Amino acid sequence: MVDPEFLKEFQKKVEKKIRENEVSVVQYWHERIGKVVSMKPDGIASLQVEIRKVYDMMENRIKTLKKG
Repeated sequence: MVDPEFLKEFQKKVEKKIRENEVSVVQYWHERIGKVVSMKPDGIASLQVEIRKVYDMMENRIKTLKKG
C-alpha cells in the first residue's frame, strides 16, 4: 500500500515542476513576441516576415513535442 502523505507530497512536487516549466515556456515566447512588438519595421512586409519566423518556430516546437 502506498502512503497517502507520500502521494500528496509527490503530487505537489509534480504540479510545482509543471508550473515552473509552463512559466519558462511562456517567458520564452513572451520575449520572442516582445522583440517583434518593439521592432520599427519599414513596412508591413518586414513585420509579416518576423511574425512568420515566430509562427514557424512555434510550429516546429509543437511538432517536436508531439513526436515524443
